[in-house]
Order: sequence, then C-alpha cells, then structure tokens
Amino acid sequence: MKSQDIRKAYLDFFKSKDHLIVPSAPIVLKDDPTLMFNNSGMAQFKEFFLGNGTPKSARIADTQKCLRVSGKHNDLEDVGFDTYHHTMFEMLGNWSFGDYFKKEALAWAWEFLTEVLKLDKDRLYVSVFEGNPAENVPFDQEAFDIWKQYVSEDRIILGNKKDNFWEMGDQGPCGPCSEIHIDLRSDAERAAVSGRDLVNADHPQVVEIWNNVFMEFNRKADGSLEKLPAQHVDTGMGFERLCMAMQNVTSNYDTDVFTPLIAKVSAITGLKYTNNEVKDISEEQNKINIAIRVIVDHVRAVAFAIADGQLPSNTGAGYVIRRILRRAIRYGFTFLGTKEPFINKLVEVLANQMGEFFPEIKSQQQLVTNVIREEEASFLRTLEQGLQLLDKVVAETSGKEVSGEKVFELYDTFGFPKDLTALILKEKGYSFNETEFENELQKQKARSRAASEVTTDDWKVLIDGNVETFVGYDQTENNVKITRIRKVDSKKDGVLYQIVLDATPFYPEGGGQVGDKGTLVSANEIIEIIDTKKENNLILHFAKQLPENVEAGFVAKVNTDLRTSTSKNHSATHLMHLALRNILGTHVEQKGSLVNPNYLRFDFSHFSKVTDEELRQVEALVNQQIEAQLQLQEYRNIPIQEALDKGAMALFGEKYGDTVRMIEFGDSKELCGGIHVKNTADIWHFKIISEGAVAAGIRRIEAITGDAVKAFYKNQENTLAEIKEVLKNPQDVIKSVASLQEDNAKLKKQIEQLIKEKAKNLKGELASQIQTINGVDFLAVQVDIDANGAKDLVYELGQNKDNLFLVLATVNDEKPMLTCYVSKELVDAKGLNAGQVVRELGKYIQGGGGGQAFFATAGGKNSAGVKEALEKAVDFVK
Repeated sequence: MKSQDIRKAYLDFFKSKDHLIVPSAPIVLKDDPTLMFNNSGMAQFKEFFLGNGTPKSARIADTQKCLRVSGKHNDLEDVGFDTYHHTMFEMLGNWSFGDYFKKEALAWAWEFLTEVLKLDKDRLYVSVFEGNPAENVPFDQEAFDIWKQYVSEDRIILGNKKDNFWEMGDQGPCGPCSEIHIDLRSDAERAAVSGRDLVNADHPQVVEIWNNVFMEFNRKADGSLEKLPAQHVDTGMGFERLCMAMQNVTSNYDTDVFTPLIAKVSAITGLKYTNNEVKDISEEQNKINIAIRVIVDHVRAVAFAIADGQLPSNTGAGYVIRRILRRAIRYGFTFLGTKEPFINKLVEVLANQMGEFFPEIKSQQQLVTNVIREEEASFLRTLEQGLQLLDKVVAETSGKEVSGEKVFELYDTFGFPKDLTALILKEKGYSFNETEFENELQKQKARSRAASEVTTDDWKVLIDGNVETFVGYDQTENNVKITRIRKVDSKKDGVLYQIVLDATPFYPEGGGQVGDKGTLVSANEIIEIIDTKKENNLILHFAKQLPENVEAGFVAKVNTDLRTSTSKNHSATHLMHLALRNILGTHVEQKGSLVNPNYLRFDFSHFSKVTDEELRQVEALVNQQIEAQLQLQEYRNIPIQEALDKGAMALFGEKYGDTVRMIEFGDSKELCGGIHVKNTADIWHFKIISEGAVAAGIRRIEAITGDAVKAFYKNQENTLAEIKEVLKNPQDVIKSVASLQEDNAKLKKQIEQLIKEKAKNLKGELASQIQTINGVDFLAVQVDIDANGAKDLVYELGQNKDNLFLVLATVNDEKPMLTCYVSKELVDAKGLNAGQVVRELGKYIQGGGGGQAFFATAGGKNSAGVKEALEKAVDFVK
C-alpha cells in the first residue's frame, strides 16, 4: 500500500465516523508565542482544550506537518542514526472536543489498524497508565477494561508517567494516554524474545505507532492537577512509522516516503544506500547510510518550513531552520564528499511526491530551491573558512591536543561542527580536549537558559466563561471589566502582569502588525499597557503593575497616535504589495512583514534586485492610490471562498478559518486582521527608504508614511543647507561637488605617484641596511609609508634575494601595522613562517593578523609597541 493511499485511508475512515477533515496547519507558528513550530497534531487546537474557543466541529481529523528540533520535544541528534526518528514528520490525528471518549477512540483505533489496514493482531501491543499515587492519579482501569475486549491481558502493558501520561507543557491540559506498539521483527526473533519485553525499550523494530491521549486534567503552576470541565480525546499516529508497518519494511527510510529522495541522493553522489535488510555492512557504508538519512530527512523539514514562510536566519525559528540545513550540508560534505550545493536538487522530487496533498510545496518549489541553494553555497564557504581557521589553531598548538575552548569558538562563532573538527584533527594526528569543549558548551547553555527563563502563574479567573471580545476595529476606547489576570516573571523582562479584558479595543500583535499600547483608567488610578499579544485565543494586555482593585470598572484607552501611525503603514503595505505585483509581475508574494508606528518592512519573492527606476514606479503607483482617496471597504466574517471569489489574496503560511476579514482599497484586496485607515488620503505620502536582499529570491523594502515622510524631507532639506554652507553657498551645488570630486581624483593620483617614488628611494636605502645573521639576510625597521606601500616595498626587496627575512613597521593615523616577508627558500629550508611571526610580534602592538608562510601582516592599536616588536624580530633568525 503506497503512502498516499495509507494517508487517504485514514482520513476516509474518520470521515465515515462523522469527523470533519481539516487541512494541516502551517509548520511554522505565527500566532502562538509559546511555540516556534507545530510540534504535534494538537498544537493548532490548544485554544479548544483550554476552553478559550469553540471548534467548528466536535469531531475533527487531519494529518499535520510537525517539526521537533527544539525545547522539550527534540529529536534532532537522533535523526539519521536510527531508522524511526525525524525532524519533520506527519502526524495523523483524530480529535474529540467534549464528544466521544475512551470507548470510541480505542475501538476505532483497533478497527482501523486491524480491519481496514489488516495489520497482524499478533504483532500489536497496547499500553495504559499505571497510575501515580503521589499525584493522586489512579490506574486507568477504564482503558484497561476496554482493551481486554480486543487483546489478551498479556498484551496490555502498564506504563509509567514518562510513557503514558501526556502533558502539553509544564502547565495546561494533560491526561493519561494509551499507546499502540507494533513488533516488526522476524518470526524467529519474536519467538526468541517477546515483543512485550521490548515495548518502550528503543528497539528499532518494536515501535509506537499510535497514541490516544485522554485530556482529563489541568496541570497548575504548583504542579497539582484539577479536573477539566470537559473530557477530550487527542490522538496522534506517526505516518512514517505506519507506512513502515504497512510496507513490510523495518526502517521508515525504506518506505516510499523516503526512497525517491534517497535514489536522487545516490544518483547525484554516485554512492549507494543499503536498506535495513542488509546486515554486516562496513563502517564506511554505515557512515554513508547515516549521512543520506540525515539529508533526506532534513530537506523535508527545511523545504516545508520555507514554503510556509520561515526563511533561514541567525535568530529564533529562522536559526533553527538554518541549523537543520547546515547539519545536512555538513554530513554531505564530510561523508559523501559533496563540495558543491546539491540538496536543493531534492526539492523537485519532494514537490512531485507530496505536492498533491500539500500544494504549498509545489507552488513554492522555485523559491524553496533557490533559498536552499544559496544557504548551501554560503555554508560551504563557511566550512572552507573553518578549515583555514582550524589549520591556524593547529599551527599554534604545542603538543598533539588542541584546546577545547578553541574548538568551541570555531563551533560557536563560525558554526563549525565539533565532530567534523574531531575528524579533521584525527587525520592530522591531533585530538582536542572534550572536557573543555563541554564546559564551554554548558556555560553557553546556562546563559541561554537564564536569559529565557520564564515563570508563569496560574490564571486567576474573575469572570467565568468565554466572555472576551475584540471591539478595536470600531473603537479605540471602551468601558471594560477584567476577566482574568496572571503574573509572569522572566529574566529578560522582569515581573509583568497579563490582563484579559471582556471587550478590548487593543489590537494584539499579529499579521506583522505590532500590538497596541495605551492605558486602563479607573476612578482612582491609571495602569499603563505596554504591549498586547494573543495566546490561545486570549488577548493579553501586558502591564508592569496590577490595579489596586481588579474588580473595578475601567476605561481601556488605546494610544491613538501610535495606532494612527501604524494603520497608515499597514494600509500602505497593502498598496505597495499591489504596486509590486503590477510593476514586477504576479510572481511577487508577501513573505513577511513588520508594521509599527515608525516604518513598514515588507519581504517578498523576486529573483533580482529591484532597480531604482522600478522603485520609483512602485512609489509613484502607491502615491497615486493615496491621492485617489480610495475609501476602505471592509468585509468582516465572510466565507473564505467568497473572499477569494472577490479576488482577495491569501498568503502562504497563514492559517485561515472558514470565515475571514477582507480589506479592500480599490484593486488592492487582501485577507487581513489588522488595523487600517478609513481612506488612503489619510496616509498622506509614501516613501521607500531602502531595498535589499534577505535570502535567495527574497527582497526586502523598508518605507515610511505620514509624519515620518515629513521628517525625512525636512532632514534632507537641512542636509542640503549644510552642504551648501560647507561649499560656500555656490549657485550650482551639483556642479560644485563634481568639481571637488575631479580635484580629489587628480590629487589622489599625484599622491600615489609620490608614494611610489618614495618607495623606490627607500628600496635602495633599506637594501644597504640588510644584515646577515646565521646565513639569513635580515632587516627589521620602521618606514614612513602606508601599508600598501610597505607591501610593494617588501616584494621589490625580495625579488633579488632568496634568503631574505624582512619586517617593516608602519604607523598611519596612530594605527600600527607590521608587514613580514620571508623568502620561499627560507620557508622550506628553515621552517620560518611569516604568519607565525606577525602573530607573535603583533602582541607588542596589541593586535594580531596572519597570512601565508612567505607574506603576512598584523594590525594593532599600540604604536608605542612598534620599537619592541622590531627588536624581537631578530629572535626568529638567531
């Protein structure tokens, strides 16, 4: 049974059980500050489990793209070494929100596996929670009794809290779970050792395939449990593992989920992959297998993340994606001998394979390919730099053990992997101090943990029920009551309070737009709201203090100055998006945005630099729409299909409901939840400030509107006035500046000629000062020329000598520079190295540098040390 057929069979089965089939949410989470990525099937339904929202159906089923590479759920280091862990994986799930419970969930799980898929019942084992008296949670007798109807008791395993009690996090909904495991070993292996003894023992062929979680409790901040008002079912089945079971193989990588990708890697590299049935393979072949598994797993994670809108970067979720891709590149570089970008070539295979069910990977194929190719090329350059730096570290090492601190510096600063360093050092006959490396790594982790540590109290609910609404589209001020509060303490922000209001006018951060700021005003006090965010369908208002009387009535007042400036920038973003598509082409799609009161930032797909003329055209088109005084047409809560039929643009990587809000200004029509001006004339004027590249195929424009444009032109006017004054108020400023540039160019040529002549004169003078020491022609002296002149001079002096050791010192603008030249014959005969020389002598001028064995330079900041540096130079030839 092919993987596509298995996925379809699952969804069809639960559709027949009255489940609503919903699409996968994006793998990148943009509206959940507690998670970077969707790491489980239930992540997109958290608000329903918490009671902060109502699902469109009490029964839902889907297949969800998941990514587990950070935090509590982190499988990254296992990937490639075993046959069943992945970074990105699909989780088949069925959900009940206060509807059916254990009886139906377990019966349907058994029916699907044994009757629809016809898996061998004798290979299946189930587990139930054994209970935890310390937390007053009993043995799950109900699940145990249900399973006895389907399997013998010797196939029911009692699991502890680690294996059979599922928790969303340190706090929140949780409950016992019942897992289904399958034994895929041969009959002979099964006869020798019971599968029961291998459940949850990390055996590669005895694996969990389905987990039925029964949400019964809420974990409070103090660790205690309380019963949830409604009971829910949250299930997850590993799609890749199910395919392994259905296709009679013993590795996820031997299923048709991965075999097309593996075949492509083999075709590119010329290296064969051996499937899991082949035993007694060589150590070399095992390394090749691991590398190929890493690559085909990681390309899926990276490709889908980029398709959903997350570009590789140096921070946050973007850094995680970059780290996954670099791990794949490094395995290819080290074990497959790939020195050129090649992982990008797998995207086409992936798109053909999964594009039918996940159309985003097909529609974004070109962009994903380009971004991965650019990242590969960049990191391969970094690896080359790392090799050079490692050579330098080795050269500076006495003995055969390299400092672990130096290896960590390579890892931390340049992304040079520890195991690659170890491999290269081993080839050179060196090792490194692993204890020192681990100490540095732990220090860094401790700093990182300390910086991100957050303690969150339980909610104190003042008004029960889902009474919270948002009125900010129509009002910037409203009479409100506080419905719940909690304290949050973090190293980064200190103690803050999160306040939830019954009818807030404050817009929460989302869709690229920053959250509102403002005040809560009562008869006795004013509480400043410093930010507004959304979490699990609740709008959270952040304050540094709570009101004295939290049950009082308040007036919530949005800072309208900030709101107005932000709305101008948001509406201008929509107008610019339309203008870019008109000027550059309809391939332009939004890939990210930031809208705040000061400026707007817009990332979009485009495969070349936007020319100055194109930018002028975009600017002009936006300002035409502003001058046209286009009235806002807002459609709230209209069916998404109706909005699309009206021509609205839906953005890739965004999660839309059945009903949406559409914003229309003339021909600009977008699905958007943000705040906008009532008329484009309110924007006043639009000005592009910068345009540049973010990644391969992604450009970024920053622009301003309204008062910021007035300030921009005022600043330009002041700058022009200052230039005029400096130039003695000429009638034609441009002509005057051009004349200055011409004069400067002439003077520069004259200076260059004078320096060359000076160097020629110096050559003869210095040649007469050369001494012979131990058979080496030696000179160390300070000269009054610039660094470039010193370079030319040492090469001139070295042309006619094959045993010259020369150090010249120069000082320009109080910055000293040492230039060392060693004849190549001396490098070979005496082992002298100019790079080592300048590194040692550079210490006297409080600097450093490097270069080649025959020529190197070092810059510093202590010109007083030049004399001593020159005096010490002779030590190298004595």
